[in-house]
Amino acid sequence: MLQEIADRYVRLVLAVGQHDPDYVDAYYGPPAVKAAVEREKPSRAAIEQEAESTLARLASLDAAPGDELERLRVEYLRRQLQSLRTRVQMLGGVRLSFDEESKMLYDAVAPRHDAEYFRQILAQLEPLLPGTGTLSERYDRFRRDFVIPADRLRAVFDRSIAECRRRTLAHVTLPPEESFSVEYVVGKPWSGYNWYHGNYRSVIQVNTDLPIYVDRAIDLACHEGYPGHHVYNALLERHLVRERGWTEFTVYPLFSPQSLIAEGTANYGIEVAFPGEARVDFERGTLFPAAGLDPSRAAAYYEIQRLVDRVSYAGNEAARRYLSGDWDRGQAVAWLVDYAMMSAARAEQRIQFFDRYRSYVINYNVGQDLVKQDIEARAGQDSARRWSEFVRLLASPRLPSSLLVSTPH
Repeated sequence: MLQEIADRYVRLVLAVGQHDPDYVDAYYGPPAVKAAVEREKPSRAAIEQEAESTLARLASLDAAPGDELERLRVEYLRRQLQSLRTRVQMLGGVRLSFDEESKMLYDAVAPRHDAEYFRQILAQLEPLLPGTGTLSERYDRFRRDFVIPADRLRAVFDRSIAECRRRTLAHVTLPPEESFSVEYVVGKPWSGYNWYHGNYRSVIQVNTDLPIYVDRAIDLACHEGYPGHHVYNALLERHLVRERGWTEFTVYPLFSPQSLIAEGTANYGIEVAFPGEARVDFERGTLFPAAGLDPSRAAAYYEIQRLVDRVSYAGNEAARRYLSGDWDRGQAVAWLVDYAMMSAARAEQRIQFFDRYRSYVINYNVGQDLVKQDIEARAGQDSARRWSEFVRLLASPRLPSSLLVSTPH
């Protein structure tokens, strides 16, 4: 019965994709199943009704499955179906608050922070960015010295990917045929994207609309590739789809709790792959020279970036207030410039992301913090144990609410 429920879940996700072009992020199951759903194209009301009946069947299972993964599977299907139902209701016009939406779709709520919280962090940046103008303007001027020239971009990314892969393969056993290709694109509301095609293959797209700073090379190589999205999807395909026959993992609904795990592990994977000063050392010795940048400034650059990373939650606040209607576009852009340290152009791009993906924004920082706290509660500072816990999380049907700790504050 559980397998039948899983098959119904797959068809439901594909059906929602007929009404929401962003919903199905990946599907590599039988083409005939997708073709049948496309022919039928059930209405939103029919999808919601079937989701309800499928949830009821799931709840009627007589006994909890035996092993841990089976128990996780039941809860995963339940929560993913609830999220699907919410997305269908939203497509039909139901409006939720930012926090209600993120809880129902992603199984988590972002903490709230006022302007004073961010001012205290930004005050630490003041002495590191001397000069005239606002702190944001000074930061923007400082960063201009760390843009990867367009003619060096591919070489820098290739070296970043190679190092991320080398570090990942030292701890993760991947299918020998796994691989991905990289494309450089424009006109997107995101900076990078992984499109997983099954058979352990991905296409990674890098958006070149705006200047790409040297730190984004490792960020994107890890996040989209090794040990991020590409590895996550490959391990799910290998261990859950091929070894266990769990068809629900042949489809990935973007607006679902799975995304918080996917984005959280992809972001935390950067720290797992490059613990301590390993990242600065690698960038100083390899990426800065490859980009034609001054290696002697690498440490200072990352001292500033670590502080800027701490104001990432300012983006959540902008999304929360903008999407609730409390702020207009100009107010949200101004907040991102003042408190998230974004240029006006990057802030505008971020608003485009809010417009299209709404509360999805929490999956990056809330997801990263939840994953980090869960793994480090189990592994402490032991690098090898972090890798083993990280792989365990990647290869299992975990939900945000199943992690050890609550949402960070």
